[in-house]
Amino acid sequence: MFDCIIVGAGPAGGTAAYHLAKRGRSVLVLEKESLPRYKPCGGGVSPSIAEWFNFDFTSAISLKVKTIRYTWKTTDPIDVELKTPEPFWMVRRDIFDHFLMQQAQKQGAELRDSAAVTGIAFQSDHWVVKTAAGPMEGRYLIAADGAKGPMAKWLGFKDRKHSISGALEVAPTAQPIEDSTAYFDFGMIKNGCAWNFPKADGYSISLGTFIGRQPQDFQSMIAEYSTLFGIDVKATKQYGHPLCLWDGDQTLHTQNALLAGEAACVVDPLTAEGIRPSIFSGMKAAQAIDRALAGDGEALANYTQTIAQEWGSDMVWAQRLAGVFYRVPGIGYKVGIKRPSATEHMVKILCGQARYADVANRAMKRLSGGLIPGFGG
Repeated sequence: MFDCIIVGAGPAGGTAAYHLAKRGRSVLVLEKESLPRYKPCGGGVSPSIAEWFNFDFTSAISLKVKTIRYTWKTTDPIDVELKTPEPFWMVRRDIFDHFLMQQAQKQGAELRDSAAVTGIAFQSDHWVVKTAAGPMEGRYLIAADGAKGPMAKWLGFKDRKHSISGALEVAPTAQPIEDSTAYFDFGMIKNGCAWNFPKADGYSISLGTFIGRQPQDFQSMIAEYSTLFGIDVKATKQYGHPLCLWDGDQTLHTQNALLAGEAACVVDPLTAEGIRPSIFSGMKAAQAIDRALAGDGEALANYTQTIAQEWGSDMVWAQRLAGVFYRVPGIGYKVGIKRPSATEHMVKILCGQARYADVANRAMKRLSGGLIPGFGG
């Protein structure tokens, strides 16, 4: 009988396992894939996550980015140097997730990978989690199995609010590079953008939409964008995957169980940032389970409230900004992106030093004021 069983060994699951095990709780992590495993993801991580752990992430970082280059339909480039004490991290999710899980194991957490969960049942006062290797029992359960995982549905969260947007990624190309620039292009993709995050072993190129679900030829678009970096997509693997964007506060707890990470729809609806919010939710989930094990009957309900207050309240503003920006991206590029202060504000938000609420009203007024006939997305 484990104190907690965590389903999913991504950033949320690994973080929850680390913090629970560090508190002396018995933890089992079940992961359907064999670690390390490839995971489609741009892999951009704010270095601010380091403050939530007491170990060095250096070995899990593929590359550090010091500059961002923006373009409008691949032209009109704007280069912005990141004025942060620590450059932004670019990580390979296979390496990063496995590293995080290894830190949890050092604290005493147990990992069983290649162990897909086939069903769950609540019996008396604990959960029985069914796997091909047999049933596992835990007093509490954290569902951290991502946007496509079945756990939320099995736990009864059938009417979750979320916005599913699509993304297509070209995997790193296995060619050594030393590019410390991250690239974003606006205008090529309707209601979204394209981005290229360098890794030590090649570029990771993605594109995605953030509002609406209009059909678009993603494959042709990513092929066109990739040629700018000398990449022939026919010689690379491509991965399509959903982005489970935040779309309003919701209940994230049920009987002795919590949702965390993309299963809790915490992805930023403006930037599609997912790693930092997933780690944040995993940390808060661990705190809640620890308190529940100590006898706090309100701990799980307080987790739902904490995510709503400390994350969701600001995502309201991110969603409003996304609704305006991605509908008039040409104006957004002219009156927003091209202003150096825009990147400065965004970096502070991604580092937890500022909130969307601090800048959203001014940004939306600037976008609305730029609605000049003949100019726009």
